[in-house]
Amino acid sequence: MDFGRVTDTLKTAFLAFGIKALSAIAIWIIGRWLIGAISSLLRRALNARNIDHTITTYIINTMVVALNIFLAMAILGRFGVETTSFAALLAGAGLAIGTAWAGMLANFAAGAFMVILRPFKVGDFVNAAGVTGTIREIGLFVTAIDTPDNVRTYVGNNKVFGSDILNYHTNPYRRVELKAQLSGAADHAKARAALKEAILARVPNVLRDPGPDVEILEFNEFGPVLCVRPHCSNDSYWQVYFDTNRVIAEVLADYPAPARPVALRSVAPITLAAPAPAPAAPTA
Repeated sequence: MDFGRVTDTLKTAFLAFGIKALSAIAIWIIGRWLIGAISSLLRRALNARNIDHTITTYIINTMVVALNIFLAMAILGRFGVETTSFAALLAGAGLAIGTAWAGMLANFAAGAFMVILRPFKVGDFVNAAGVTGTIREIGLFVTAIDTPDNVRTYVGNNKVFGSDILNYHTNPYRRVELKAQLSGAADHAKARAALKEAILARVPNVLRDPGPDVEILEFNEFGPVLCVRPHCSNDSYWQVYFDTNRVIAEVLADYPAPARPVALRSVAPITLAAPAPAPAAPTA
């Protein structure tokens, strides 16, 4: 065996492989830099045209995924892998993966429809798929929602799009729903007028048009129940909610407190009969 020839062959093979590996690393570094630069340029271009942040994020994420796939194919081609065969293999694998990952593809399609139909946008306060919070991002597969207790929650796009969506930011104002319990002995007309006046005077950010509604909602064992419904902008909702509760407590403190009616009934005492004496023991 000619060890010199074997050594030369191995050196040539290792050298060729090393060159390919270094070139692949260079392609990866340059490709990733180019993808980052292209995404930054695209983001600036879309922002300059005042494109909605939701659509911008979705377009950039889709582009980055596609460019990374092309970059991986370029690196494989550098190692001699036939890219046309790889593309056919990728298509076949895509069919199998699509069958297995039908839920993921459904999430992707739902995300595209949400970007097109726009039932909400980033920054809207919504209730979607049973989760209430502020939309932070509509991704390729999931939607990120920050709940009021500051927990980032990720919900599948298909689940969001397939459920009822309550968008609290679409309309310019909201109605706060509260109740106030009155005593049956209270002057409900006077209490209603006092509550309406106090809400308008003491609670900031309450709208005068439409004005607050204070009406009798129902009756219970304590007396009338008032519905207290001030209107406010979306951003002032919780401030108006808590301030109105405080005003209700302050105003109704001057009225008779609700009390549960209790009826007492006297019952004749029960006299227990004395036990019978024990029989005397027989004598001999």
